[in-house]
Amino acid sequence: MMQLGIGSAIAYGVLAILGGILGYAQARSQASLISGLVSGALLLLGAWLWQQGLPAGAGLALGVSLALVIVFLRRWQQTRQARPALPMAGLGVLASVAMVMALMAGRN
Repeated sequence: MMQLGIGSAIAYGVLAILGGILGYAQARSQASLISGLVSGALLLLGAWLWQQGLPAGAGLALGVSLALVIVFLRRWQQTRQARPALPMAGLGVLASVAMVMALMAGRN
C-alpha cells in the first residue's frame, strides 16, 4: 500500500512540473513555471524520502499536495476558469487520499 502513496506523489509531482512548463509555453507565465517546478520537485523529493523509509517524506508530499489543492481551488474561485485549476485540484485530492490511505495502512 505504501507504493500507492509514493506513486501518487510521483504522478502528481510530474503533472505539476508539466503543468508549469505548459503554463509557461502557452502564456509565458514565469509564475506558473516556477511554482510548477518547485512544487513538482518537492513532491518528487517527498516520494523519494518516503521510499527511503523516512516519514518526513510522506509528510512533505502530503503537505505539498494539500497546499496545491488549496491554491488551485482559490485560483478557480478567483477566475472561474475550470482549467487548469479544477483538474489539478481534483488530482491533488485523489493523490492526497491515496497518500493518507497508504499512511494508515502502514500503521497497522
